[in-house]
Parts: sequence; structure tokens; C-alpha cells
Amino acid sequence: MNPAAIPDSQTALQPLIIPAGTPTGPLASLALASAPLSELRRAIEGLPFNTIYDYLRTGARQMIDSGDTRRAIESIEALDETLTRAGDPDRMSLDIHAAMMQVLVGLRASEDDSDAALSAAATAMSLLAQEPKRKDEPFLAVLASLLYDMGLIYHSRSEFKHAERSLDKSARIFGRLARTNPDRYGPAHVVALDAAAKVCRKAGAQAEALKECQEATSRYLSETRDGAMDDAVERLADSMAEQGLTLAKMGRHREAIQYLSRALRYLTRLHPEMDLRQLNLSTELGFCLLHHKPTREKGIHLLNTMLHKATRLGDAALHRRIVDVLAEARTPGRLDILGVWHKIFPR
Repeated sequence: MNPAAIPDSQTALQPLIIPAGTPTGPLASLALASAPLSELRRAIEGLPFNTIYDYLRTGARQMIDSGDTRRAIESIEALDETLTRAGDPDRMSLDIHAAMMQVLVGLRASEDDSDAALSAAATAMSLLAQEPKRKDEPFLAVLASLLYDMGLIYHSRSEFKHAERSLDKSARIFGRLARTNPDRYGPAHVVALDAAAKVCRKAGAQAEALKECQEATSRYLSETRDGAMDDAVERLADSMAEQGLTLAKMGRHREAIQYLSRALRYLTRLHPEMDLRQLNLSTELGFCLLHHKPTREKGIHLLNTMLHKATRLGDAALHRRIVDVLAEARTPGRLDILGVWHKIFPR
């Protein structure tokens, strides 16, 4: 079964999942795409696991960005074969082998080959399962990233139960890692929670996942260095805005107000100056406030404010739409049929 490819910007190779900087030390001058395998093997010896893992992820990411995912796959497979031939069965070697398999999962998934991706995932899982009770960082980081990609793959194959379970476990493991290193793993925890919320099929579970995502975001914003969480917050704001707009279309304006308000709070934190994106979301919030009886006057006030903003930002179509909605609000042109019905036939 080969469903549509998963965009590489969504897999665990995205920069938000364990950000990786420029390689240092012996690996600094060795490009994964072109370095002789024998030199790579020697350079890797004795390095900390995170240094090697970041190098593999960064090298694969660079090849993806240059449009050469196939070369990334071949490079990872060739290096894995070289290291495997060395025949060193210690824990570090097994961890590096599992890490390379995890990188391959993301590469294969973005290449529209979910079967090969799951095959690589099975190999990685079998390596990790040799010591299933481990709680150290290399084990947990690879496992969380692996489960994240597996969740995306299962969802693309409409295997929703497996997708929910994998993403939920991934989020929990990233959360555990983030407790001791929020700068490195806090964004990954938020992204995994966001993904878990999106695959939830039950509204209650989805709302709970988004709530947990918000709480984690607020916590990491106070724990991490300035700017470390910006991309994750942006992702969360998009999800909350999408959820709010969906609820508005369903006529659930009270709930939509909560989601749109929170999305705007996050966006305002990231972008203090109002832009067209915030203008449109603020306008949608105004419409929701207008349709929710207790907040009707607040809606009218907000829409009047957005009317001036639309003029200043040059959005003529949105300006016209706001004018029409405000005119309708002040002089309703439609007969409230249900209201009349209940007056004639009271309950």
C-alpha cells in the first residue's frame, strides 16, 4: 500500500524535531553526501551520540533541501553498511544503527514509499527492543522520533488507531526528554502534541490534546532561551486557528471564540505588528463574537476596529465583507422564522 508521500517538512527530520546546528569537531569538514565512508567511520569513533545523530539528521536535511532525497537515502544506507561491517556490537553502535534507520524512515516516507519506511521502522524497533527498559537519552530520542514518523505514516494509510497511539507515545517521550532539556526537546514535544491532536477522531480527545499542547507551550516559553520556541508556537497558532474556523463553520461560536482568541494571542506575541493573517483571524473572531449573543456588542466593536485596519492594510475585499456584516447586524434583513414559530407555538 503506497498512499501519498508525507511532506519532508512534516517528518521527524524537520528542524523543529531536535534542532541540529552545524557539525563540529572531526565531522565539520565531512559532508554526508560526499565524504569517503572510511573517513566518516573513523571520524565517528568516540564521538557523543547526540553529535553523531545531529550530523546524520543535518546531512539528510541538507540533501532534502537541495532536492536530492534519493542521494540522502543512498548515503545513509552506505554508511550504515560500512559501520555494520565493522562488527562492533556495543550499545553505541546499535544506537547509531537505530538512528540511521530512523532517519531512513523519514526519508522513505517523504519519497512516497511507506512500505519501505515501515520496514526501516521495524528494523529500528528490533534494535531498540534488545534493551527495552532503557531510559537514557539516545534510546528515548530515537524512539520518540521513530514513533512520530510511524504515526504520520499510519495516518496516511488510514490506520487511525495506530496513528493515534504512535503519536501519543511520541509526545509523551518527548515530554519526558523536555523535562531535563527543554531547549532541545521542548519544540519537539509541542509539535508531537499538535500532531496527536490533529489525528484524534473524537472531539473530546482532540480538545484535551490541544489543551495539553497549550500548557506545554506556555511552560517552555518560560523555560527556553528567547526564540527557541517560535516555530513551534507558530505551528500551534495555525492549529488553533484551523480548529476555531472549523467550529465557527459548525455554528459552535462560543468554542470557536476560545480557539481564535488563543491563536491570536500566540501570533501577537510572535508578530507584534498586525499583518494580514492576524487581520483575517481577528475579523473571523469578530464574526463569532457577533453570532454569540452574550458577546454581540464586543463583536461589533472588534469589527469596527478591523474595518479601519483593513483600510490601512489595503484589503478591500475584507473591508467590503465587514461593512456588509455590520450593516446586517444593525438592520437585520432576514426574518427570524424560528423565533416567530416559537412565539406562535410556545414550548
